[in-house]
This record gives sequence, structure tokens and C-alpha cells, in this order.
Amino acid sequence: MLVVGLVGLVIGSYLNVLIHRIPREKSTVWPRSSCPYCQGAIRALDNIPVLSYLLLRGRCRHCRAPISWRYPFIEGLTATLFVASFWKFGLHPLLLYATVFCCLMVILAAIDVEHFLLPDRLTLPGIVAGLAFQFWHPQPGILNAVLGTLIGAGILILVINYWYWLRGEEGMGIGDVNMLALIGAFLGWQGVLTTLVLATTSGAIVGLGLMISGRLGLQSRLPFGFFLALGGLLSLFFGDAMTTLYRALL
Repeated sequence: MLVVGLVGLVIGSYLNVLIHRIPREKSTVWPRSSCPYCQGAIRALDNIPVLSYLLLRGRCRHCRAPISWRYPFIEGLTATLFVASFWKFGLHPLLLYATVFCCLMVILAAIDVEHFLLPDRLTLPGIVAGLAFQFWHPQPGILNAVLGTLIGAGILILVINYWYWLRGEEGMGIGDVNMLALIGAFLGWQGVLTTLVLATTSGAIVGLGLMISGRLGLQSRLPFGFFLALGGLLSLFFGDAMTTLYRALL
């Protein structure tokens, strides 16, 4: 489990690169990472996940500009999700399925929070990957995954069209449609429904809280992709228990 966590830290470091560069349409492999303020190259010893941030006290070695807390947070979060995936699936090929899904959710959530953007460069290949995994994944299976993809996209397309008809404006973008389709490709139609319930509930609670505190107006936007990612991750790890609970309540 320690090894899995360390691998998660390293992968999380690369996810930070993707989160920073993909929205800016930059190469994710070249050039090497540098300080956004002074452009000083980040040395290998200053690029150790979490540890380097602590040793540098959250500041660039060259110009002492602050380093965003996002970097160690993403690294630590990714490591935690990798360990949780190992806890749920063990040393099994499904561990790769779970960690790939977790990485996609982390990247998409972080980009959406910062840019209100869910890039096709991530969502469309993610749909293909989710469907491909189903050929050796006993659950949800390829048919369920295809249904999940179609239902996920279809539900949000209906919501978008209804909102446009009602208000004459777009309530969300096609990126949200593609992201929920991606979740359906990995988790099946049951996972889509669970994710959507969790995402809308958590989004409503957060939005209401921000409005009460005065930090959000009626016309303000929320990064719905963040809440879809949260719902997707909860569905991955606790979806079976949630389904059992729903059935018991019904």
C-alpha cells in the first residue's frame, strides 16, 4: 500500500503539469517545468512531491514567489485515491481501471474550477478508455457502459435544451455532457444516476451556502464539472452501498 501511495504522489505531480498546460494548449512533456513568475527551471530536487513544497516553504527557490497550494494538494489527493483504489480492488487489473478514472476526475475537476473548462482533449479519449476497460471488467460490462455513456450525455443535453428554452441562455456547456458520458463509460448507467444525484445535491448545497454568505450572485456560475467529479469518485468507491441503501429506502 505504501508503494501504491508513492506511485500516486508521482502521478499526482504529473497531473499538476496536465492541469496547468492543457487549458493553455501547451505541450505536456516539453519544456521542463519552470516558475511562472521568473521562468527559472525547477530542479529535480525541488520537484519531489509534497516534500519539496514543504522544504521550500511554498516559495520558488529563485525568486521566492509563492507556489500555489494546489500542487501539494493534488499530489496528496492523487496518492489518497490510489490507496483507496488499492483498498477496494487489491492488486488486480481493475486497479488500473480505478486509478485511470480517478486521474481523469482530478484533472477535470481542477481545470474546471480554474478555467470553467472541460477539454475534449481529456473527455473524449476518456470515454474511449472507459468503454475499452469494460471488455475485461465484469461490472458494469460493455452494454451497461454504452447505456451509461448514452444516458449520461442524453440527460444533460435535455437539461441544456430545456434551460435554453426556459431562460434563453446556456446553463452548462458541452464539456459537462462529455464528462458525464465519460463517467457513464466507466461506471455504467447506475453510476451515472448516482453521480448526477450527488453532483446536483452537493452543487446546490455549496451554491446556496455561497449565496447566503454573499460570495455568489444569482447569475454567477459554478464549476459543475467539479461536482460531477466528486459524485463520480463517490460512486466508484461507494456506489454499491448507495444502490443498496436506495433499494432499502424504496
